[in-house]
Amino acid sequence: MTAASKIKTWYVVHKWTSLVCTLFLLIICLTGLPLVFHHEIEHWLDDSAPYATLPADAPRASLDTLIAKARERYPSEVVMHTFIDDEEPQVLIGMAPSTSSPFDLMHSVKFDARTGDILQDGPKLGDEKFTFMGIMLALHVDLYAGLAGELFLGFMGLLFVIAIVSGVVLYGPFMKKLPFGTIRAERSRRLKWLDLHNLLGVVTLVWAFVVGLTGVINELSTPLFQLWQSQALPPIMAQYQGKPPPSTLASVQSAYETAQAAVPGNAPLSITYPGSPFGTPRHYVIWTKGDTPLTSRLFTPVLVDAGTGALTQVVQMPWYLKALEISRPLHFGDYAGLPLKILWVILDLITIVVLVSGLYLWLARRKATDARVAELVRRHEQARTTVPV
Repeated sequence: MTAASKIKTWYVVHKWTSLVCTLFLLIICLTGLPLVFHHEIEHWLDDSAPYATLPADAPRASLDTLIAKARERYPSEVVMHTFIDDEEPQVLIGMAPSTSSPFDLMHSVKFDARTGDILQDGPKLGDEKFTFMGIMLALHVDLYAGLAGELFLGFMGLLFVIAIVSGVVLYGPFMKKLPFGTIRAERSRRLKWLDLHNLLGVVTLVWAFVVGLTGVINELSTPLFQLWQSQALPPIMAQYQGKPPPSTLASVQSAYETAQAAVPGNAPLSITYPGSPFGTPRHYVIWTKGDTPLTSRLFTPVLVDAGTGALTQVVQMPWYLKALEISRPLHFGDYAGLPLKILWVILDLITIVVLVSGLYLWLARRKATDARVAELVRRHEQARTTVPV
């Protein structure tokens, strides 16, 4: 294959991978802008009651007490999970009509972790999908299409990564005769936008590749987690074969403390209850995370027997779920405070310009091609009418 034919092949790859994914990448980029600041926006929109003014070292209420209050408020419902916030003094207890209820019917009761006061009785998760941040998240993650939407957007992200690689291959041959950063503003509008498209694409190259690749990994979270469940849980559950689920659940606070002792240096973050789709029929699954910049992004689940309160196992996560966990902060840019978030937004906006300019260049090229074809047809027809009989 000659050099010219290789360049032509890469050009075709770049054109069609870019065109197919552009619309969906624009949706992802636009919805990603508010998601970068989701913590700040959620605080701004939060209508919960204020926290009690207490010393920083004020003791926390027992989780058993908070769960009893939640059950007293909803006596006909079951507790599905408990989230212990490690940044604010709050505990969220997720409840649903039954363990088999659709995920959208689950709702959370928010407590002050010190006083045990109810701060907010949140809406059902199905209703949260239609708040501003819920809409942004759904469009960004699955287009309201569940797993099929996640896989589809993951494929669009893969096309975006291929478009970046092919764009890098094409950049050298097309721009080697021009100094870096040249914008030929005195030439045609299309040429000016081509230079700008190439320049902005190179400037954001590494960021776009990392965010695109980590986005693909994130869209695979559901099947990857299901794969882990199918591999890790059967050996653990084999010892309970033939035994009924516990009729009375052990203390949640005790299970929390058991998990703390089992993984020194890790802090329990959430507890999944027996019967939850994300757990087992017999265990509290207690998710813990580390206290260093790296390990705070890595989660280790601890299984505690919900009947006896005894430690069952500390489960080590497989490499692919660790890669998933590390990819999330790289995708959203939420691991180094406000300056990095602002940088992420600037790069996101530049990427939007690259996508729009690429679409403009394709349309302009088509328009120019159509004009040339129309001119050839006109000349052909004119020649036919002037031929002497």
